Amino acid sequence: MKILLTGVTGYIAQRLLPVLLEQGHEVVACVRDKHRFNSVYETSRLQIIEVDFLKEETLQHIPKDIDAAYYLIHSMSTQAADFAEMEKICATNFKVGLEKTAVKQVIYLSGIVNDTGLSKHLSSRKNVEDVLGEGSFALTTLRAGIIVGSGSASFEIIRDLVEKLPIMITPKWLKTKCQPIGIRNVVEFLCGVLGRSDTYNQSYDIGGTEILTYKEMLLRFAKIRGLKRSIFIVPVMTPRLSSYWLYFVTSTSYVLAKNLVNSMKVEVICTPNNLAERLGIQLLDYDTSIKLAFDKIEQNQVLSSWKDAQTSDLFKNSLTHYLDVPVNGCFKDVRVRQAEDPALALQRIWSIGGKTGWYYGRFLWQIRGIMDQMVGGVGMRRGRKSDSEIFAGDALDFWRVLIANKQERRLLLYAEMKLPGEAWLEFRMDDQDVLTQTATFRPLGLFGRIYWYSVLPFHGFIFRGMIDNIVRPAKPIVRKSSI
Repeated sequence: MKILLTGVTGYIAQRLLPVLLEQGHEVVACVRDKHRFNSVYETSRLQIIEVDFLKEETLQHIPKDIDAAYYLIHSMSTQAADFAEMEKICATNFKVGLEKTAVKQVIYLSGIVNDTGLSKHLSSRKNVEDVLGEGSFALTTLRAGIIVGSGSASFEIIRDLVEKLPIMITPKWLKTKCQPIGIRNVVEFLCGVLGRSDTYNQSYDIGGTEILTYKEMLLRFAKIRGLKRSIFIVPVMTPRLSSYWLYFVTSTSYVLAKNLVNSMKVEVICTPNNLAERLGIQLLDYDTSIKLAFDKIEQNQVLSSWKDAQTSDLFKNSLTHYLDVPVNGCFKDVRVRQAEDPALALQRIWSIGGKTGWYYGRFLWQIRGIMDQMVGGVGMRRGRKSDSEIFAGDALDFWRVLIANKQERRLLLYAEMKLPGEAWLEFRMDDQDVLTQTATFRPLGLFGRIYWYSVLPFHGFIFRGMIDNIVRPAKPIVRKSSI
């Protein structure tokens, strides 16, 4: 089948894409910016097209001969004031664009909407379903609650809370019940309903085998990790305080934290159905989903992370807009060193950030991250998806990867921290194995210039220490001989 896949840079679609290709389908992947998508799949059955469903003029790029489509576009973490209106526009344009094709089925992943009092996020999900349901194609809707898997927002937030806080004073929404589902099961459902006429114009709630409160989920997670944790629920935490609590403790943005808190007050429990049985899907329990997630993390095989889709409000333009580092009107810090072991130096560059750190002044980098978080920035909490691999579009602490080309031996980062200007950090190694490390800052007004000169004394030893540690040779292994 020829399948249109939307939301390709998002968490779910990145898990679904390789499975569809393995099943022999031809996939047309929609991205707003090709520079945000790094294709590691060497196959003629994958076509990348640029489509922004907020811009009707880009719909012409959609092929007319597609057989099915997945609608996996979500906007809950957007900085926009009204994400519900944005989602409605996207869904309407998608519907109009698809009606001009030969598509027979659209598969939509939504949220469970069985509670009488829905949050703004869940109401928006339902409205999108209503819009898509008006299309001339058959709609199959899968409704999921908490999705558990390596790199998922739910998993990473729970992990942050459990691993960072031995004692938690929590809001009352931790008593809310939900029915979590493993990412493996979600992908199985998404693939299972493809092309099945008995699922056309039907909606199904999908969940795991257990109904748990959020408190039970945290404590079960702690038990699996061998951690002793105590949780005390207090009734005095307002939604705003709860949002700030999530924001400062976990890797989420404040906007996403606020929407999550509103959704977590709503029970997301499945209406029973026999879809799993019909598709031959063995549902996973919560503990198994957690263990499978850590298996992927320990093997460094996390395919996708919600953090890569989480950006600041800086990227109003395509990433292409930031690829050419400006020269005029900028401050620069340029360091040049000869790499005695270029392969090792390149490995260190490709491993920078996250758990590895920035090779010098770790405490100062952490302080800078906390300062950024205090003013509403992303901070240093996002880390990186893989310890050794990095691709264009990836989140890297409070940077965004613009270029990661090992053949050209070049890594270019753009700052997503809160700044009175714009900042780039580049590592480039030439044919003579000379490494050039360049920090570029384009100030915005007088305050931008004041900022640069105020941090200039720190740049002297931070940037010098960073490049020195990148190019330094490996320490020799000293073996003690016994007589």
